[in-house]
Amino acid sequence: MAMAEKIKILLVKKQMTAVQLAKKLGTSPSNLYNKFKRDNFSEKELVEIAEAMGCKYEGFFFLDDDEKV
Repeated sequence: MAMAEKIKILLVKKQMTAVQLAKKLGTSPSNLYNKFKRDNFSEKELVEIAEAMGCKYEGFFFLDDDEKV
């Protein structure tokens, strides 16, 4: 699943609009929509999005034996 799709699901679960999220992030709605369109989010942005939405983001690589890196 694309990261943009995960963020959109989170928006629904948190009953928040993309415009509200953009405001909390200090960016324009059009900039956020462009990031959704390109599915172009840095690790730093994902952490900021999580904080703005009152949740936690953890990025991991998972090896075959379920080890997280």
